[in-house]
Amino acid sequence: MPKLFSSDERRAALHSSAWFAGLTPGLQAWIAEHAKARTLATGSRLFGRGDAPDGLYFMVHGAVRMTSFSADGKEALLALVEPPQWFGEISLFDGLPRTHDAWAETDVLLLHVDQHDLLAFLGQNPSHWRAFGLLLAQKLRLTFHAIGASASLPAPVRLARRLLAIAGGYGEWNGRTRRVIHVQQEQLGLMLSLSRQTVNQILKEFETQGLLHRTRGSIEILDIGQLRAFATGDATGD
Repeated sequence: MPKLFSSDERRAALHSSAWFAGLTPGLQAWIAEHAKARTLATGSRLFGRGDAPDGLYFMVHGAVRMTSFSADGKEALLALVEPPQWFGEISLFDGLPRTHDAWAETDVLLLHVDQHDLLAFLGQNPSHWRAFGLLLAQKLRLTFHAIGASASLPAPVRLARRLLAIAGGYGEWNGRTRRVIHVQQEQLGLMLSLSRQTVNQILKEFETQGLLHRTRGSIEILDIGQLRAFATGDATGD
């Protein structure tokens, strides 16, 4: 289980988030003061579909699996949330129950900002609502990109884009990109509606081209420039 961390480590973790780094100093200070550390063991449920909203979360360590289930009990993997991502902002705006289940994929350390405290603060400081609106808009933009890609792009391009998105924390890493990402081929397949065999074949081709290296449970991106060129240039027909 990840250990709780000092106030300096907390601030460093928060500033790794591009969204947080762009906030006003006053809002940064309030979040840093009111965010409470929380740990979860692998396999624990953070919240479930239909649960009352309880606030905003920030990933510090580990991964949380966002899922939903069909009427026949089949699980759909919506996202794998890793540092430095924020989540839970939808219910902050509409106050409605959670839309999906959140499970600890690994041992997890996160920061939690209570819904009641945050709404009270925003009620007294309404100008800060825009910052949370931008966080929501960023997620909505990524969702539209994913929907468009699934409808029009070939599987290798979609997979390359997803690897780059994970490496960049879905746009949340502040000024850097991870080169080693911890994700299973089956998880990639569920996120992209591809079979595990298809994902394995594409990753093998990428590995042959020197773009990445696979190990058990992780993928190391060796040439992020070429992978990005493939994901963007070939997708537009260049």
